[in-house]
Amino acid sequence: MAHFQQNAVSASATQTQKKTTGGLSPWRETLAKQLILDHLDETLEVTELARACALSRSHFSRAFKCSTGLSPQDWIRRQRIARAKQLIQNTDLTLTQISLECGFCDQAHFSHIFTRSEGVSPFAWRCRTVRSLPSLNSKRSQPSAAPTGVHLTL
Repeated sequence: MAHFQQNAVSASATQTQKKTTGGLSPWRETLAKQLILDHLDETLEVTELARACALSRSHFSRAFKCSTGLSPQDWIRRQRIARAKQLIQNTDLTLTQISLECGFCDQAHFSHIFTRSEGVSPFAWRCRTVRSLPSLNSKRSQPSAAPTGVHLTL
């Protein structure tokens, strides 16, 4: 029994040590993230990322998750959603165009992933975002509401 407990403690210590030291080296993490961001609109396999970092797929996936807290697929998905939100907010592209620009295979898949991530569909998110912007602009463009002789600086 004592032998079993000793092995459990040493295994626990080994696991703890691996969690703190098992991540990607800084240059590999930077390389992987840059490759992802540069090819966000394309299908990018974890195998390709691992190969670029000169690691096996399984070792790369474990090390990436240790470094970022997310699996490579989850990190890619988050980056695609962040880019989609930026495009929705700052462009007049259709949701279909945005879905393709962000590397989703089609708008239905994009809508599903976006809704799961944000709790609202991309269309509803766009409506909410666009609706909030004009209200700020309309308040700024009403200097006539100020009393005579008062100048507003915007």
